[in-house]
Amino acid sequence: MAEAAPSISEEKTDFSKIREDFHVLSQQVKGNPLVYLDNAASSQMPACVADRMDNYHRNEHANVHRGIHTLSQEATDAYELARKRVKEFINAEHEEEIVYTTGTTDGINLVAHSFGARFIEEGDEILISEIEHHANIVPWQIIAKQKGAKVVVVPVNDAGELIWEEYLDKLNEDTAIVAMGHVSNALGTVHPVKKMIEAAHEKDIPVLLDGAQAVPHSPVDVQELDVDFYAFSAHKMCGPTGFGILYGKKKYLEEMPPYRSGGDMIDKVSFEETTFNVIPHKFEAGTPPIVAGVGFAETIDYLNGIGMKNIAAYEQKLLKYGTEQLLSIDGLRIIGTAEEKASVLSFVFDDIHATDIGTILDQQGIAIRTGHHCAQPAMRRFNVPATARASISFYNNREDIDRLVEGIKKAKTIF
Repeated sequence: MAEAAPSISEEKTDFSKIREDFHVLSQQVKGNPLVYLDNAASSQMPACVADRMDNYHRNEHANVHRGIHTLSQEATDAYELARKRVKEFINAEHEEEIVYTTGTTDGINLVAHSFGARFIEEGDEILISEIEHHANIVPWQIIAKQKGAKVVVVPVNDAGELIWEEYLDKLNEDTAIVAMGHVSNALGTVHPVKKMIEAAHEKDIPVLLDGAQAVPHSPVDVQELDVDFYAFSAHKMCGPTGFGILYGKKKYLEEMPPYRSGGDMIDKVSFEETTFNVIPHKFEAGTPPIVAGVGFAETIDYLNGIGMKNIAAYEQKLLKYGTEQLLSIDGLRIIGTAEEKASVLSFVFDDIHATDIGTILDQQGIAIRTGHHCAQPAMRRFNVPATARASISFYNNREDIDRLVEGIKKAKTIF
């Protein structure tokens, strides 16, 4: 397998051509061409990634890290290639700072329970925002209860933006960690994370970012951000499900105890004592999702071939167009109007439930998400039970937005 990543100088920029890489977009749903606008839940996979995983299953499969035979060594190389690719993709300093997880949720749980076991004490505070995904709320509530600590919430304004003065006010000597979403899955708000990290570090407070909705849509440089932990998922960035990444600074990972135990995360085992593997392997117990790692390496090559800056610029234009078109619909309100947004258009009607909108759109082959989006506190902040959420990716286009608008207008006539 070639070790060199695709050159960014060979970027693909014809986004209409890129749609052809996603076979699912050519299908019909209920007699209509599919419009897929549920990318914040899970994005589609390009053919090259599916083909790479299929080839592994058919011709390359063996367990990793344990065998001296050729297939095992080749499988290990293919699986570990993803770690190298991720290190380069997010500009981590060391490969051993890249921990394989099952996804963003698993990465946050790892930090909550492992960092929490080592560094959080009774009376400490864990700082989160009012618009977090449940995956960045519940783990902290659990560890806080175990340790006698407290979860402290930073409110947002009516646009869905973090209230900066409140954030600064709540950073104090009791804050053990700041845990915030980089981009809100429910609203699309992009937090001012660089500034947030700098303010936290002035008080020697580490920061974890939930990057599930950020990494698929723009370049992320963990060294430039100086973030301490960064978690994200493969399946939201055109990769396989069941696989994710936790980036962590070595100085923390080396001090943190294992999160799970079993095979592959050990050094030596006796009935009297067990010693653990070096990072990142001490956090990766058991046989891993090998084919997902192999596929994710291919995913990153694919995204690099397009260029994350190109993706960000294209999606911002589409987001702007979508915002303008949705606001032209009488009675529609967008929930989440931050000046800095990414990928998400969450909206409501006062007299039509979001589920009804989603159902009528599905009849027209238009896939969106409806509900609270695993962000119930955010829904309560905006006094809505649910929203209809259209979330875009680089393989969407203006025609998709136009179909969405037409579909919403049809739903209005029905209700």
